[in-house]
Amino acid sequence: MTELATTFTADELQRAAREHLWLHFTRMGGYTKTEVPVIVRGEGCYLEDVNGKRYLDALAGLFAVNIGYSYGEEVGQAALEQMRELPFYTNWSYAHPRAIELAAEVASLAPGDLTRAFFVSGGSEAVESAWKLARQYHTARGERRWKAVSRNVAYHGTTMGALSINGIPALRTPFEPLVPEVAHVRNTNRYHRPADETEEEFTAFLLDDLENALDAAGPDTVAMVIMEPVQNAGGCFTPPAGYFQGVRELCDRHGILLCADEVITGFGRIGHWFASEKYDIRPDILTCAKGLSSAYASIGAVVTTERVIEPFLAGDSMFTHGITFGGHPVMAAIALKNIEIMKREGIVDGVREREAMYRSKLEQLLKLPIAGDLRGAGCFYALELVKDKETRETFSEAEAERLLRGFLSPELFERGLICRADDRGDPVIQISPPLVAGEAEFDELVSILGGVLEEAWERIEH
Repeated sequence: MTELATTFTADELQRAAREHLWLHFTRMGGYTKTEVPVIVRGEGCYLEDVNGKRYLDALAGLFAVNIGYSYGEEVGQAALEQMRELPFYTNWSYAHPRAIELAAEVASLAPGDLTRAFFVSGGSEAVESAWKLARQYHTARGERRWKAVSRNVAYHGTTMGALSINGIPALRTPFEPLVPEVAHVRNTNRYHRPADETEEEFTAFLLDDLENALDAAGPDTVAMVIMEPVQNAGGCFTPPAGYFQGVRELCDRHGILLCADEVITGFGRIGHWFASEKYDIRPDILTCAKGLSSAYASIGAVVTTERVIEPFLAGDSMFTHGITFGGHPVMAAIALKNIEIMKREGIVDGVREREAMYRSKLEQLLKLPIAGDLRGAGCFYALELVKDKETRETFSEAEAERLLRGFLSPELFERGLICRADDRGDPVIQISPPLVAGEAEFDELVSILGGVLEEAWERIEH
C-alpha cells in the first residue's frame, strides 16, 4: 500500500475539512457531528477512504470516471511530459499542439458533420458557451434570437446561463431573476403516462408540446433547443422512437439550432462515442465534458458544424467569448491519453457488449415492492422507487426526504456502495459505474442495493 500524499493525519484532515472546505451541493450542517467522508485512493471501480474502508463507486464520480481509477500512472506520465514541454498557454488568438490534436480527435469521433471544437473547463461552461454561441450565431446572420428551450427536470449546470436552462425549480429559485428567457417542455418520462398509450402516441404528444412551446415563445425569437440524449435528472429518460427526428424537423422548420448536451452521455456512457449517434439526433451543437478526460482533468468542449462557425470566419468577425483555461495543454494531453486508453481497451464497444448483462442484473431489483421502474441505456440506469407498485404512486416530499436522505444515502455508503438517491424528480436511485465495470461489480452492486431497499421498504409506514 502506497503512502498517502499528505502530511495530515486522519484527524487533522477531518478538522481541516470541517473548518475550511466548502463541499458542493452539500448540507454542511450535517457534518457538525459526523465525519466528512474523505476518499484517498482509487483502483478500478473501487475507492478507499482515509480509514481504509472500501467502496464500489456505482456513480463513476459524477457520471464521469469512464475508464475507472487505475490509469493514474499512465495519464500522469502524459501530464508530466506536457508539463515539461509547455505547462500552459492560452487559446486566445494562439494555438498549441495538444489543443489542435484534441480538436481533430474529437471531430473524428463526433457524429455527422460536427467538426469544430471550442474548449472550456467543464460541463456548465460548455452549456453556457453553447447558449452564447447560439445567440451570437443568429445575430451574425442578422436575426434577433435569444431564447432557449429545454425540458422539465433537466439538469444542465450551475452557472447563471446554464442554471436558467435547468428545468429543476428548486435549483433555480434561490438565484432568480435568471437569464431571460427559457421555456421548458415535457421530458420523455414514460413511466407515469397512460398505460394504453403507444410509443407513437407518446412521441406525437411530446412533439406537439414542443411545437406549442415554440409557437408561444415566438419561434423566430428562439436561438437554441437543448436536450440530453438520455436525460439524467429524473432518472435516465430515454427517447421514444421518432422523437429526436421530430425535434430536428421542428428546429429546421424554424431555423433554430439544436444542441445535444452530452456532458454525461458522451465518450461511451451509452455504448457509443456519442449518444447522438445512437439516437440519430444530428445536432448543430454538442456539449461534452466529464468523459472527455474520464474526469482525470477539468476540460469540456462545445463541438459545432461548419455551418455554425461560418459567420465567424468572415472578415473581422469573432465569437466574443473565451475561457482562460479552455484547451489548457496539460488538460488536453490528459484528454488525448484518455481517448487513447479507451480505444486501446475497447471500452466503448465493451459497454455495448455488456449492456444486456447490465440490464439483466439490475432487473432483479424489480422484484422488490419498492422498485417501480428501471430505465436507461448502455451503462447508465435509474431505478424509480414507488410507494405502490400497482398504482405507481410516488412518495410525498416528506417521505422522500426521510427515505432518500434520512436512510438510503447514508445506509448505502455505510455498506460500501456509492450511488445516488436523487429526488430532483420522482425518487430514483442513479446507477452509473465506470465503464470498465463487469459482472462481479454488478453482482455486488445489486446485492448491496437490494438489501438496503428491502430494509427501506420495511421502514415505510403503510
